[in-house]
Formats: sequence, C-alpha cells, structure tokens
Amino acid sequence: MTRQQQVVIVGGGVIGLLTAFNLASEAQSVVLLDRSNVGQESSWAGGGIVSPLYPWRYSPAVTALAHWSQDFYPQLGERLFAATGIDPEVHTTGLYWLDLDDEVEALAWAERENRPLRAVDISAAHDAVPVLGVGFSRAIYMADVANVRNPRLVKSLKAALLALPNVTIHEQCEVSGFIREGATVVGVQTTAGAIRRDQVVLTAGAWSGDLLKSLGLDLPVEPVKGQMILYKCAADFLPSMVLAKGRYAIPRRDGHILVGSTLEHEGFDKTPTESALESLKASAVELIPALAEAEVVGHWAGLRPGSPQGIPFIGRVPGFEGLWLNCGHYRNGLVLAPASCQLFVDVMVGREPIIDPAPYAPEGRI
Repeated sequence: MTRQQQVVIVGGGVIGLLTAFNLASEAQSVVLLDRSNVGQESSWAGGGIVSPLYPWRYSPAVTALAHWSQDFYPQLGERLFAATGIDPEVHTTGLYWLDLDDEVEALAWAERENRPLRAVDISAAHDAVPVLGVGFSRAIYMADVANVRNPRLVKSLKAALLALPNVTIHEQCEVSGFIREGATVVGVQTTAGAIRRDQVVLTAGAWSGDLLKSLGLDLPVEPVKGQMILYKCAADFLPSMVLAKGRYAIPRRDGHILVGSTLEHEGFDKTPTESALESLKASAVELIPALAEAEVVGHWAGLRPGSPQGIPFIGRVPGFEGLWLNCGHYRNGLVLAPASCQLFVDVMVGREPIIDPAPYAPEGRI
C-alpha cells in the first residue's frame, strides 16, 4: 500500500478504531463504518483486563500479541489522554488467581516467558485484598497486570480519530456486501450507498464471518455470548483483580466492580438472562462476600468473535486483492488490540513487522 491509497474499514470496535488510528498516518484517507455506533458491541461489553484470563493456556501466537500489547498499553493510554482529554484509565492493580488446577503449568510458563507471576501464601492474598472470600487455599499473583476502562478507551479513540483531517467516521451505516472488479475488492455496499476505495479492511468482530459469506468464504469466526454484572462500591473497596473458577472481579478507579463472565453459544442473541445474573452473583459473593450487600447497578451481554484457539486473522484475504482482515480475537480483543493493529499496519504497508505475522495470516486458515 502507498501513502496515496484510500482505505475503508468495516467495523468500529476497538480493533477497527485502532486500525484506523494507526493507518491515518500511512494512507491518504481512511473511512470507518459501523452498523450502529462505534464501540458498542464487545469492545464496550468486555471487562478490559489487559491479559488473557489464563495466559499460560494459550498458543505462542496469542502470547506474542499479548506481551507486546501489555507493555504498550500505558503509553497508549497516556497518548490518547494527552490528545483528547479522555482518560482510558489504564489501571495497574495486579491480578490474583485462586485455587488453580494448573498452577504448576502457570508458574513454569511464567519462568519460560520471563513474566512476573509467582506463588504467594493465601494469607498474603488476604492481607492485600481484605474483602477476599475465605474459601480459598492457594494463590498466584502477577503485579503488573492492568485493566483498561473500555468504554472510555472507545470514546478516547473516537475523539482522536475525529480530530484527524483525513479520517471520516460513518455510524448507523451497515455494510451488506463487497464491490468487486474481477478478483479485486474495490469497495463496499452500504445502507448509505456504495463506497469505493483502494483497500477494504474487515474488522467487524463477531459479524466478520457473515460478511465474508457473500464472497463464498468460510471464515471460522462466530459469536460467543458473554454476560457481565456491575456493582458500585467505595473507591478503595477492591485493591486488586481476583479470579477463580473462570470468574473474575475487576475494580475501576471510582469503585465500580465488574464481575464476569459467561460463555454461551447462542448465535447473535444478546439478551441478558436471569439464570446468568444469578450465576454471576453467586460467583461474585464467593470471590468477595461483601458484594452480597451491594446493589447490582448493571447487567448486560455482548458477543465475542470466537475463533479457533483464539488466534485472530490478520492480513490479506487470499484470492481477493484489496481485501484485508483484522478480526477473530475471541476473548482477548482489548488485550491484543495494540499489537494486532500495529502488526496489521506493518503488514499492509510492507514494513518490518513487530512480531512474526505468519501465525495470523488468513491464507490456509479460511
């Protein structure tokens, strides 16, 4: 791609927003389209832990993206805050994992990857997190794990894009298909009419697979529903993130506590359910008994873009010149976004990539 190229990006979640942000300095113009309002799907609905929930259980491909992003997030947050006045709140609290079945594997992974994860006495965990439930016997802890306040990250990225003269955002603009000239994709059909550009980038999360079907492609990305609940407590109520039995509690700086999440294969249904609410409440009280007296101030569902092994698709679509993917991040879209979007632009403009792009290439995976 040359600097004279014009690019259209389909999907305005964190991946689409950050792809547009990184491409703005490389392309003549960037148009970002979203079927509703930007960042209102999984980017808004997720918890925002800047780590895979169990990083040692993932492939090296996910680990490579996660490590780069974790190291980059603080400066991304500072840059966006300075540019927009909207703080994404990259909040380093550390994370305690409790009563893990694979603690030995976790510690071996940490030593191999040189990550600051260590076993701690359960009494030390209770000293650090006095509200922690008493039913746990073992803990491991990583001190440098942050969380990002994802709705504020979305707002900050949108504001940063709106300030750039060569970026345009079209919300409430649903894409129904692609415009082709032979084997080349030269634009998209939308509810607002045809939009023709030199390059088309698909960052539509859980909807990416459906869009590619119109080209006869079978992209293995499917919606995976996740439900969350939100409590409001004192600002210093929970000093660290805690995780047990697949459920976690995340403190925000203002005392909001997020508890999540479910894993449900229900298609594109995002209806919150009473059964999930009760299950999440039970997990919350097991982790932090004092939450039994706290009010649930929010309960919602979102759709993750599920993919094989959670490895995203980053790069050119084989057989279709001008069409690119940056999608399929499953549970780790917020975690992997900085690295994924930097790697994507590196590949697109032909720069030396930050990491080996081969594991994410769509070729051979579609």
